[in-house]
Amino acid sequence: MNPFDERINRYDTHSVKWDHTDTIFEKENLLPMWVADMDFKAPQAVIDELTKRIEHGIFGYSMPTEQTKKTIQSWLDRRHQWTIQQDWIVFTPGVVPALSAAVNTYTKKGEKVVIQSPVYYPFRDMVEKSDRHVVDNPLKLEEDKYVMDYEDLELKLKDPEVTMLILCNPHNPVGRVWTKEELLKLAELCLTYDVLIVSDDIHFDLILKENKHTLISTLSDKIAANTITCVAPSKTFNLAGMQISTIIIPDEEKREQFSTYMGKLGLFAPSPFGITAIEAAYTHGEVWLEELIEYLEGNLDYLKSFIAERIPEIDVIEPEGTYLVWLDFRKLSMPHEKLERFIQEDAKLALDEGYIFGEGGKGFERMNIACPRSILKEGLERLEEAMLNQK
Repeated sequence: MNPFDERINRYDTHSVKWDHTDTIFEKENLLPMWVADMDFKAPQAVIDELTKRIEHGIFGYSMPTEQTKKTIQSWLDRRHQWTIQQDWIVFTPGVVPALSAAVNTYTKKGEKVVIQSPVYYPFRDMVEKSDRHVVDNPLKLEEDKYVMDYEDLELKLKDPEVTMLILCNPHNPVGRVWTKEELLKLAELCLTYDVLIVSDDIHFDLILKENKHTLISTLSDKIAANTITCVAPSKTFNLAGMQISTIIIPDEEKREQFSTYMGKLGLFAPSPFGITAIEAAYTHGEVWLEELIEYLEGNLDYLKSFIAERIPEIDVIEPEGTYLVWLDFRKLSMPHEKLERFIQEDAKLALDEGYIFGEGGKGFERMNIACPRSILKEGLERLEEAMLNQK
C-alpha cells in the first residue's frame, strides 16, 4: 500500500481540522477537507529526529545555529535556485505573524496595502486589524485560469497612500504559480511607484505537473531589496504545528526594522522542536516530497475525472501548485449563503467557503485534497449524492 493511502485517526490530538470542525462550523458529522494541513505523517526522518530530541528530556530555551541556516540556504539553492546569505534569515512562529509584523513594520496607520483577491483571508485580516486599509486588485478569470489585472494594479499603485503589496505565490486559493514574466511585470510596477512587496511563498515546494515556481526576489538584486519573502517547511512537510517560518530579507535596513519589531513582541527564537524539524526536513525530506507531489497529482487527476464524469455541474479550476482545489459552483446559481448550507447540511462536508477569500470568491469552494484517496473519494461521493438529491 502507498504510505499516503494510510488513514490515520487524528481525533484526540487537538487537531483544528478534525477535533474542532464541528465546533467551528456549528454542524455535526462533517468530513473535514478545509484547513490547509495534510492528513499524512511527516517524513520518517523528521519523526526520528524529533523522537531523539524528546528522548533527551530537557526542553529549555533554544536558538537556531549556523547549521540551521545552512540547511535553509541549501534548500533554497537546490530547489529554488536562490543563493542567500545567512544573515538575511529572520525566524518567526509562522507566515501569518510575519505578515502582521511586516504590515506594522513598514507601513503607517491609515496607509493602504494591495491584495489580489480572491486570496488567503488572513491577508485582509492582518491589514485591517493593524488599522491599515485594504486596496483590492482583483484577479481576472479568463478561460478557467486566473490572471493579474495589470492596468488596474497600476492605477492602485499610483496612489501615494499605497505603500505595500502582499503577493501570494503559489496563489491560495486559485492555485496559480505565477510565471517569471508575470512576476517581473508586477515587480517593476512596484519599483516604479515605491511599493514594498511582501511575498507569501509558503506553498513554494508544492508545484504540480510541469509548472515552475519562481521566487520574485530571484529576478534581480533591485527587486530582492524591495521584497520580503516568507517561506516555511510547514505546508511542504506537514509541520504547521512546529511553528517555524523563515523570512528572507536581503536589505539590511529593512531586516533590522523587521527584527526590531519582532523583538518588541518578545519573539526571539523558535522552539527546539521547530529547529529540529526544519533541519531534518530540509536535509532528509526531498525524496518524501517527490513522492508526495506524485500522490497529490494522482489525487488531482482522480478529482478531475470524478467531477467530469459524475458531477459535471461543477467546474474545476486546475491548480498549478498547492494541494488546494478551487471549485466553481456558479452553474448552480445559488446565492453564497445557500451554497454554504448545501455543502455543510446536504453534502456533510467542511470546505472553505469561497466568499471568505473576497467578493470574487462567491460561488466557489476550496477543497483540500492532501488526504488519503479514500477520504477524497468519500468527500466527492458525499458531494455527488447531495447533487442528486437536490434534482
